[in-house]
Amino acid sequence: MVTSFNRFTHRSSDVIRIISSVLGILAFIGAIGFVTCAIIHFGYDNSPDEIRKLRKIVRIIQAVFAARVLFDLTFRFRNTMRTSRLLKWIADIAMLITLLPWIYPHPEHPWIPFLERILYSATFLYTALGIYSALTLCYGIMRSVGRRTNPSLLLSGSFLVFIFIGSLLLMLPKCTYTGIDYIDALFVSTSAVCITGLTPVDISVHFTPMGIAILAILIQIGGLGVMTFTSFFALFFSGNTSIYNQLLLRDMIYSKSMNALVPTLLYILGVTITVELIGAFFIYLSIAGTLGPTPNDEIVFALFHSLSSFCNAGFSTLPDGMANPLLLHGNISIYWITSILIIAGSIGFPILVNFKDAVFGNLRREWHRLHHRSVDLRIVHPYNMNTKIVLVTFFTLFIIGAVGFGLLENDNSLRGMSAIEKITQSVFNSTTPRSAGFSSVNPAGFLDVTLLMVLFLMWIGGASQSTGGGIKVNTFAAIILNLRSIVTGRSKVVAFKRTIAIFSIRRANAVVALSILSYTFYSITLLLLEPEISTRSLLFEASSALFTVGSSLGATPQLGDASEILLCTAMFLGRVGIISLLTGIAGRHHDSAVSFPADSIIIN
Repeated sequence: MVTSFNRFTHRSSDVIRIISSVLGILAFIGAIGFVTCAIIHFGYDNSPDEIRKLRKIVRIIQAVFAARVLFDLTFRFRNTMRTSRLLKWIADIAMLITLLPWIYPHPEHPWIPFLERILYSATFLYTALGIYSALTLCYGIMRSVGRRTNPSLLLSGSFLVFIFIGSLLLMLPKCTYTGIDYIDALFVSTSAVCITGLTPVDISVHFTPMGIAILAILIQIGGLGVMTFTSFFALFFSGNTSIYNQLLLRDMIYSKSMNALVPTLLYILGVTITVELIGAFFIYLSIAGTLGPTPNDEIVFALFHSLSSFCNAGFSTLPDGMANPLLLHGNISIYWITSILIIAGSIGFPILVNFKDAVFGNLRREWHRLHHRSVDLRIVHPYNMNTKIVLVTFFTLFIIGAVGFGLLENDNSLRGMSAIEKITQSVFNSTTPRSAGFSSVNPAGFLDVTLLMVLFLMWIGGASQSTGGGIKVNTFAAIILNLRSIVTGRSKVVAFKRTIAIFSIRRANAVVALSILSYTFYSITLLLLEPEISTRSLLFEASSALFTVGSSLGATPQLGDASEILLCTAMFLGRVGIISLLTGIAGRHHDSAVSFPADSIIIN
């Protein structure tokens, strides 16, 4: 019997492959259909007849998913065993369990009542369908990546897709109390996905809890990066991705080897969720009994603000944001907690990975030493040059910013505060310009010299591969080190007894040049579009959008549609990186084999 079946499958391999491909396409369409049905169900006020129609569509999608699982288990079992991970098997089994009500109707006397209530419930059905849809969509996206798509264009395109989807979701009737124009929804969605924080509408007034939840999801996706989520699901749940996918992902998350992809992804996601939950816990302790009418409201506030802080998004669900009097004159510990979360997010994931490798390496050697096993040679440089440069530069700028703000604003915006409040606000306002965009003191009242310092910090931003914006700390450090080498007459750029590659210096120069040109373009265009708004406010607005900071002098709600669209492009370019987008569009061109004579130009 088995031999006959194997002979049949071998002879029909081409047909089986075609049917499997068709079912895969139908499952991908079904996944999109399920997500669409979920959006319609939760986003609109549906009549009973409309709900019945949605349920019929969901049943059809369920049948397609189940048919695909059964077909793969029957005719492609060996391939499924080889390429699928445990959790993918769990998702497939859950999908088959949803067929129980079809095969065996609701029993009058179930053996295990509790288990029966779970397996026959609509919650279990929709959860299983949702998980299977997510896996199908992510795996489909990763297969498209395997077609050698340019990484820069892939990253940019993924952000554009989620910006567009987010704008449509925020337009749903159940997401707002009074409705919202599409341009405003597009602006808010762009600001969330690009983790900027600028908004033309008051988040606390316009958006319902569902709208806030969608906003939080967009911020989390934008903070970690679309491809990080997609790759995680595709690799961790199915494990079946091309070598090109894995090489691309390794470069994106700075993993040392392809064997460490899943552990590194798990570490990044685990650290993110852990830090956000710990931050939410401490934020809740700092505001408990002071903000919301119920503890649940304060828990939601704590979770959202922890997420917004770590992702450097700068969104707040409170009127006036962090400048709300209940916070400003309440427990000031929330400003310290928020500052720590902002710094943790803007340090950069490569540094977090480097910390993990160094710590676990030391622990592993100590474990072997305690158990009298052979110990590897101690790593002389556990922290790489990038980590050292970022930490030194980041905290040097942080200290200069805090001291500078305190001295400049002591008799201005900080007047009347106690010494501890002045220190707190100085630290907080040195942290937020790096990309977070929270405002505890109205920046419109800052001295001009303070605004220049803030603009400088906004221009630099956070570290590379972080949730921060700006030209990045790494770029600024490379420029300063290159300047030092030129001034001292050295031919190489050296830091921490390491020579920085010429490619890195050239790229840093290009990033700085493009940032200046882009800022000039957006500033001039914004001044032409909005002649009635003060120049001071518009210049600050252009910097805030392009470097994804989110601070404003109050100009955002006054902008017209053309200006909002202009700033949407600025936020998008600031998030994906102008130079990355340009190199993706231009493509890679190798130098000519012909070597031309070298010559010099006069530079004073």
